[in-house]
Amino acid sequence: MNRHTILPNHLAAALTAAAMFTVTSWLPAQETPAAPAGPSLEQRVMDLEKYVTNGQAGVDGDTKWESKIAGPGPGHNSWQMTSTALVLFMTLPGLALFYGGLVRKKNVLSVLAQCLGIAGLVTILWWAVGYSLSFGGGSNPFLGDLSVACLNGLSPYKSGAGYWWISDAMWCMFQLTFAIITPALIVGAIAERMKFISVLVFVTLWMFAVYFPFAHMVWSTVGFMCGPLNPNATIKAIDFAGGTVVHMTSGWSALVLCLLIGKRTGFGKAPMSPHSMVLCMVGTGMLWVGWYGFNAGSALGADGIASNAFMTTTLAAAVASFVWALLEWILRGKPSVLGFCSGVVAGLVVITPAAGFVTANSAVIMGVVAGVVPFFACVYLKKWLGYDDALDTFGVHGVGGTLGAILTGVFASSEANSIVEGLKEGLLMNQLKAVALTIGWSVVASLVIGLLVKLVLGLRPSEEVEEQGLDLPEHGEAGYELH
Repeated sequence: MNRHTILPNHLAAALTAAAMFTVTSWLPAQETPAAPAGPSLEQRVMDLEKYVTNGQAGVDGDTKWESKIAGPGPGHNSWQMTSTALVLFMTLPGLALFYGGLVRKKNVLSVLAQCLGIAGLVTILWWAVGYSLSFGGGSNPFLGDLSVACLNGLSPYKSGAGYWWISDAMWCMFQLTFAIITPALIVGAIAERMKFISVLVFVTLWMFAVYFPFAHMVWSTVGFMCGPLNPNATIKAIDFAGGTVVHMTSGWSALVLCLLIGKRTGFGKAPMSPHSMVLCMVGTGMLWVGWYGFNAGSALGADGIASNAFMTTTLAAAVASFVWALLEWILRGKPSVLGFCSGVVAGLVVITPAAGFVTANSAVIMGVVAGVVPFFACVYLKKWLGYDDALDTFGVHGVGGTLGAILTGVFASSEANSIVEGLKEGLLMNQLKAVALTIGWSVVASLVIGLLVKLVLGLRPSEEVEEQGLDLPEHGEAGYELH
């Protein structure tokens, strides 16, 4: 290549570059998209304040931003994890030992098996469709949809399904523990005389007909009677931790089932006293401790409302226990351990729907009432009407839950919880409507399901099996070595 060929080539390149520069200089400039602005320092500080006060991050009036701490918050989420474990502790082993101690020793394992069986069964139902039917999307005020069936799309790394700072997975598991203990409570009314397979089938149908709808109606953002979360609720009632959803549904259903199944063989003739008040007392203590997860955990964060619920729960349980035993002392000559235990549970039941809505003094009053009314229901009403509510599920949970739901309408105060302010007008009437709906729905559904199970499977074992006790015939084991 010589210099005569090099020169034209360089010249051509230079001319091409000049032409390109001339053309591009006249074209409109292409703007590079600006990265979205992150939250300002003031907004980041505000998010930290929202975390401390258990409020929603990334929001200030109409202004919204992407919070750098959105998602489960370690403090609130850890309390939710603890509360979930506490509520499960209420059933296993709390309720199992409480009920197990109250039956005769030949039936103790049957009660433990029923509690364990229900825990496994309800967990499977909850995973498959229960959570979705209770808290799934849609606008149906009575039942959710199948959008979260098999927990699809539920992430432990996201929050907001239950509350701002708790993991969606923990919200789901927390509600699962409520779903487990509710049908397990029914076991107390039919203890010692219902076939294990019949218990499981009844509970399966009952969860779909009663529990899932009531969890949705009372606690879903579109629920039929969820006053705090649904401004369009037909019944603007309040239920902090399950007076209607848990105690009334189980208590009234238990009454229907124990009437349908009939009295235990030898009832009123043979002695049927508790075989171990030691187990009953231990179970009661576990229930009381676990109940802090039930009530204080329903604040969905470690905040002031949770602290208030913790306080009111303690006061009501202690006062009711003392009052119940005192009444026994006055009317029957001796305060029994069973009386103390029954009073504890009655106080816990009555305060449950009100725990985060009432003050300390109101909790004491509710504790006194809880020690009196369920006492008379268990000791005298049952005798007058002649039904065999073996372990007083209706007397404590049905009567106590109804009483608590009504008293919540009387004592709820904005001093305890600001959300009451907008619901106070007409609250008592709304509570009465919620009570009526809960009783009617639970009774009818349980009657239909009970009759269906009785027709297909039968409810009771043979008289021979019942006389022998359910432990060996149904489970092949004995609670105690028989020598």
